[in-house]
Amino acid sequence: MCGIVGYIGTKDSLPILLEGLRRQEYRGYDSTGIALLSEGKLVIKKKAGKLAEMEALWKSNGVSATIGIGHTRWATHGEPTDVNAHPHVDCSGEIAVIHNGIIENFAAIKKVLLSTGHTFASETDTEVLAHFIEEFNKKTGSLEQAVRLALSEVEGTYGLVVMSTREPDKLVVARKGSPLVIGYGEGENIVAADAAALIQHTRKVSYLEDGEVAVVTKDSVTIKTLDDVEINKSVEEITFELEQIERGGYAHFMLKEIHEQPETIHNAMRGRLSAEQGTVKLGGLLPVMDKLLNARRIILIGCGTSWHAGLVGEYMLEQIAKIPTEVEYASEFRYRNPIITKDDVVFLISQSGETADTLAALREAKAKGATVVGIVNSVGSTIARETMAGVYIHAGPEIGVASTKAFTSQLTVLALITILLARAKGMSAKDSAVLTRELATLPSKVAKVLENVSMIKKLAREFKDTKNFLYLGRGANFPVALEGALKLKEISYAHAEGYPAAEMKHGPIALIDENMPVVCVAPKDAIYDKVMSNIQEVRTRKGRIIALANEDDHEIDALAEFVLRVPRTYGFFGPIVNIIPLQLLAYYIAVERGTDVDQPRNLAKSVTVE
Repeated sequence: MCGIVGYIGTKDSLPILLEGLRRQEYRGYDSTGIALLSEGKLVIKKKAGKLAEMEALWKSNGVSATIGIGHTRWATHGEPTDVNAHPHVDCSGEIAVIHNGIIENFAAIKKVLLSTGHTFASETDTEVLAHFIEEFNKKTGSLEQAVRLALSEVEGTYGLVVMSTREPDKLVVARKGSPLVIGYGEGENIVAADAAALIQHTRKVSYLEDGEVAVVTKDSVTIKTLDDVEINKSVEEITFELEQIERGGYAHFMLKEIHEQPETIHNAMRGRLSAEQGTVKLGGLLPVMDKLLNARRIILIGCGTSWHAGLVGEYMLEQIAKIPTEVEYASEFRYRNPIITKDDVVFLISQSGETADTLAALREAKAKGATVVGIVNSVGSTIARETMAGVYIHAGPEIGVASTKAFTSQLTVLALITILLARAKGMSAKDSAVLTRELATLPSKVAKVLENVSMIKKLAREFKDTKNFLYLGRGANFPVALEGALKLKEISYAHAEGYPAAEMKHGPIALIDENMPVVCVAPKDAIYDKVMSNIQEVRTRKGRIIALANEDDHEIDALAEFVLRVPRTYGFFGPIVNIIPLQLLAYYIAVERGTDVDQPRNLAKSVTVE
């Protein structure tokens, strides 16, 4: 997901644009650019690479402007080069465009534009859009109308900001499938892809919906539909604090967010869980409780880490609440014409609430009559607005691209939902109290794991040059193996695979030799003996065993070369504690390898395009 920022007001826009882009660096990008409208002309500088490289181009430039736009690009059409970086301009050099998303019919539009004499400098679909707007601007003389008419013929997704030397007092903003938020100030207004870019300047914001176009001046914001119907948009308040998006003394955002988990897990439960009474209250689910209690099945949908959370949720909901549950990749669900009925409840799990595939799955399920419910982190996000009900995970802003605290908060919310439904479907108060008391202990157990990382740092030094890892788990800890492997892949670029431990014999066992580290998630639960048998198989083939085991488990010491200790935790809640050492292991290996932990290559924080 690229970063967007636009400013119009009375202040020098360049520092504001640079800071806004810096606040969005975590989203992932490979090039940057800024356009200022100064003394009636566009001044544009853009550069492949990090923001600091582009920022250096502006030093001692002497350009001052009270209106400008900035962009961090994650390459889709065209390689990450200076030329392909945004902003893009039209033939006249009067219109500048920044764009998140993909214009699917850009090739057809480009062909027509070429036939009428347009020339192009880049390989991007966005430049085609700039020239397309130029054509309509010639006919209408209105930038707003030109954008509106161009977008009416565009297929694809966009979060768009346009400015023109001919109308230097406005920004034209539009959204379809890629988030945009407008911040309201005094004598100034700001546009961004993320509220984090606005918080230094204002807390009053409006979130654009798909098919909406806004004209933003320093003193006003007018929002209309693509069909030119004005909308009375509500103004919301940003609730998080600036400190939450600062590193706070930690070397990386990822490390900070790992260490925040005792607090964020508690926040997910706060005001919702009564350990003493054995009850759970989730006001966000009240509108759909009848549907939930009478559901034919529950479907959990997500991508990446959120999909892994769904896998753990499946164990909870089926084994505790006794509700048939399925887990789907959002990217597959949307294209296979799934069989959905009005008796199904579909949960959409997404940290950002903007994930393109998950949002498309939501709309598919809704169109087929299912009840759709959100489990999201970002307040005011599209999924939060389009679902019929939902539960916020309250993890706070997550800046590190590799998700950590959002995962454990998602699991915590899934546990709360499970207990709520199980109790409503007949679970005894006594059994419910056992679960709620166990859930309430999780923040302190996670804090205990975080207190001692010496063994994890030792492992990181030992395996920093290792190219392949295998992660094994069974039951609800199989998704922990998947998530642990994903974290390592994402930030250290080592190849890692998560596998059900028993499935090792059906292929992966061929990979095991004296050079293969095998991370075995082996808490003392109902299938502990089975996992021990799998570990024996690895040992027989001389694999280097790294065991994740309970503090009171000494049996495993005879089999494992290294042991990472965690407190014993109730089976289906165990993953919330067990994932912590694996997050830390991935982090410290990445640090030893010298990779960019918070902004790993080729990755975006939220995938808002296919």
